[in-house]
Amino acid sequence: MFTRMMAWLPDGFGIRTGATARAAAAAGTGPLRAWPSPGRPAATGAAAAVTAITMAVLMTGSARADSGATSTSPAPPTGQLQEIADFGPNPTGLRMHLYVPPRLGHRPAVLVVLHYCTGTGPAMFEATEYASMADRLGFVVVYPTAGRADGCFDVTSPEALRRGGGSDPVGITSMVRHVQRHLDTDRRRVFAAGFSSGAEMVNVLLATYPDVFAAGSVMAGTPVGCYTADDGGWNPNCENGGTIRTPRQWGDAVRAAYPGYTGSRPRVQLWHGTADEVLAYANFGEEIKQWTNVLHARWHGTDQPRPTWTRTRFADRFGHVVVEAYSIESGAHGIAFSEDGIEKYAIDFFGLARHPIR
Repeated sequence: MFTRMMAWLPDGFGIRTGATARAAAAAGTGPLRAWPSPGRPAATGAAAAVTAITMAVLMTGSARADSGATSTSPAPPTGQLQEIADFGPNPTGLRMHLYVPPRLGHRPAVLVVLHYCTGTGPAMFEATEYASMADRLGFVVVYPTAGRADGCFDVTSPEALRRGGGSDPVGITSMVRHVQRHLDTDRRRVFAAGFSSGAEMVNVLLATYPDVFAAGSVMAGTPVGCYTADDGGWNPNCENGGTIRTPRQWGDAVRAAYPGYTGSRPRVQLWHGTADEVLAYANFGEEIKQWTNVLHARWHGTDQPRPTWTRTRFADRFGHVVVEAYSIESGAHGIAFSEDGIEKYAIDFFGLARHPIR
């Protein structure tokens, strides 16, 4: 799976500026530890000072809470990506990078952005527009990095598919809770967006922590439990689109991730290219089955926001759209980067565009 997932990546993928230094920093081999937001200068003035203080609290808050000590480290620069070393339970050794914009909105939302196999949080920071959108809209962005040797998130083990199971979802949720502890964020507005392996992790997060995440955007992923659906072990049929289940069976895989949960469930946005050469297009239909079953959703309309995009919406019994599915005609696996403006559609689905900074 790892080799096939990376075969489509072009040379220089995800690099916009400062490629060599940032790649070295992401690998831990270079001196750079802060990256400016793509497409914008660092902030100055009062807004910069306020955010610098906020970042200093975030980066040292866990140590102070444990020891009562006060950090003497200088405040980090504003509008830049920062690595947070101590953020709470992290059983699989994930790394956390955090972007706090120079100006935060009132009770800001939190967005978790998840990378592809062999990717990193800093690579997603460079390759996507979420940070620059955070500058305009005032939300906080968390960029996890997988700790496994293949650079993929764990979406297959029993530990990953169970709430509190001791795998990647635990560490990612710890990152969210770390931010919530140190910023006056809106706990009702926590979202996740991911591509490929990161898309699969979005699905898993929505299943295991439905009380934490309000919605997710899944760009070229597979259903929860897809890889283990046939025999409880690794299942190559999943990536090839050969794992077919009923809506109820798929829904049961989500419900099993948090047994007994009766609260509200996150909304889901799905994306897939019809020519995906890595994770077959058939997985898109299986994801729709899964989430429409979980959310008790029915068809609510189909339109074409762009000539090659077909959007189908599914609504709950109150008429609220809870599943939104985009089929990209002739789209290959890398739709998260080949389809211009795709981030805006995710942000709109999350409702973040309705909360601009003042």
